[in-house]
Parts: sequence; structure tokens; C-alpha cells
Amino acid sequence: MIQAKGIAAFSAKQPLAPYSFERRDPKEHDVVIDIQFCGICHSDIHQARDEWGGSMFPMVPGHEIAGVVRAVGTKVSKYKVGDHVGIGCFVDSCRECAHCKEQLDQYCLEGNTPTYNGKERDGSAVTQGGYSNVIVADENYVLKIPKSIPLDKAAPLLCAGVTLYSPLTHWKAGPGKKVAIMGLGGLGHMGVKIAKALGAEVSVLSHSEKKRDDAMKMGADKFISTHDKENFKKYANYFDLIINTVSSADIEMHNYFGLLKLDATLVSVGAPDKPLSISPFPLIMMRRNYAGSVIGSIKETQEMLDFCAKHNITPEIEVIAPDQINIAYERVLKSDVRYRFVMDMAKI
Repeated sequence: MIQAKGIAAFSAKQPLAPYSFERRDPKEHDVVIDIQFCGICHSDIHQARDEWGGSMFPMVPGHEIAGVVRAVGTKVSKYKVGDHVGIGCFVDSCRECAHCKEQLDQYCLEGNTPTYNGKERDGSAVTQGGYSNVIVADENYVLKIPKSIPLDKAAPLLCAGVTLYSPLTHWKAGPGKKVAIMGLGGLGHMGVKIAKALGAEVSVLSHSEKKRDDAMKMGADKFISTHDKENFKKYANYFDLIINTVSSADIEMHNYFGLLKLDATLVSVGAPDKPLSISPFPLIMMRRNYAGSVIGSIKETQEMLDFCAKHNITPEIEVIAPDQINIAYERVLKSDVRYRFVMDMAKI
């Protein structure tokens, strides 16, 4: 077994604290990765605090993992020692269902294996994530990080990046399309950068006027204040696609549905801990669509990394030491980060 050091949640009510545990020895198709950096996602907080239910403790969160290959199994063909690699939100899937065979393994019909807070496919162990110094994963669920992307900036791409890339490309954001991003946080700021690189007209819908300058610097064509209710009239029937990155349930969704054109779509990727309440009438009256999207497939994630390298897209990050994790969680909840925390795991 491989000895690992990490930061874990021991219960929903306790602060995260140091934790020593074991990783499996590499199987023939496994890659052993020395973790250099791990991003902090809002979903880490939801799960560490059992806000979605079903949390398993002790839990080592983290699914935005960037590191360097330490060792490989005897039959590994995709990676070699020294490669820059990443791991995102899941580390396995059934590989046999219709969705997996279509390379849509994020929608595995048997359920994929989450990077943490899940069970290995054989039920032998609970998966533990990237708030640690080392991880072992099957080569088919490891991503190659282009050399032009620094590892600290690569980490948030493994969740925040692909969570926006997947719906933007699926709903064909591009030249001639008007796209709005709801919220300019860890997810939203990646949506602005990716949508702009795809060639769309990009607007940010935000209640925080103080983020206007940042939005424009990131490439937004418009910053639309949602505090000003007149804007919901001004931009009625305007957008082809809206991506909702906000994790709050306190949103008057009918106002945002009204911003969509005929047959246009609003996609939610933010995951609040309470149900949303919606009225169907704005959808019915203009044949509008309300959809959801979760992360991205392994194939899409690699495409996203290569796309970001080609277009020089990286997240805005604040690098912290592991012993700052509990402070970082509270700052995330206060939206006090521009725009993604990344832990330097070499300091664990």
C-alpha cells in the first residue's frame, strides 16, 4: 500500500484536519500521481458538510487535481513517469453501458465512480480525493495536461473548466450566438473565457456591480446588472443560451427564462442545496427549454484542456497552503475569492 497524507472532513460539523491514510498499490493499468495542486470546488463544501446527504466520513475532498506521474502499472500505455496529468470529478465508470460506449461516461447508467465520497467499483474501498499528496487511478480516467498550462492553473480546469465547456459546446455556442453567464464566480468566469474563445457574444448576468471590470477584462461584451429590474425588460427575448452557474436556490428563475429567445435554452450547472421553485409559463409561452448539465466526459475534458492550451485560457486563482483550507471554505461561502482557490499540496 502507498502511504498518503491528506486533509479530511471527519464529520459534517468539524473543521477539516490532517489525515493519514493508504492508497492501493498500482494495478497493471494504474497511474501513481504526485499531486502538486488541487482546486477547491463549492461542491467540496456541500459534501464535506453533508448538505447533499450521503456523505461518508472521514472524507478527503478534491476533484480538481493536477500533478506529475510518479509510477505506472505494467500495462500502462498512455503515460510515463514525469508526465503532467490531471484527474477530474470521476475515476471510473462501468464502461459497458450505452452512455459509456458513446464516450459520455459522466452519464454512466450504472453511476460513475466519483473521485471522492464514492465506492470503488468492486466495493473494496471508499474513494478519497485530491486534498492529499498522492493518488492512484486507472490511466483511462487520467488527463494529459498540456505543457503550456501551469499545473496550479490547470487544476480548476478539471471541474470548473469542463463544467462550462461541456454545455457551451453541446448547445453550440459560437459565432452569431448570444450567450449569457449567470454569476461570475469559479464556474462563471471560466464560462466567459470559453464562450468568448468559441466566438459567441458573451454577457454576464450578475448582482455584483463590483465584478463589472473583471467581466469585461475576461472578454465579456456586456455586463448586465440583475439588481436593475429594467434590464429584464431591456434584454427580453435576447439570448440563445444562458448558463446558470449560481448555487443559490433564491433565484427568480422566471425573470431569466424571459431573457431567452424562442426555442432557446437555459442550462443549470450550479447545484443549490435546496430545490428551485419555477413557474412554467415563461417556458410554455416561447417554447423555451430548461436543462441541466453535469461536468463532462473524459473525452470532453481532454478536448477542453487542449482547447484552453490553444487559446491561452486559464482560470484566475489564489494559491493557498493546505492549513488555510477552513478559512478558504468560509471565504468561498462569502464569495470572497477571485475566482478559484487552489491548494499547493507540496506544502501538506
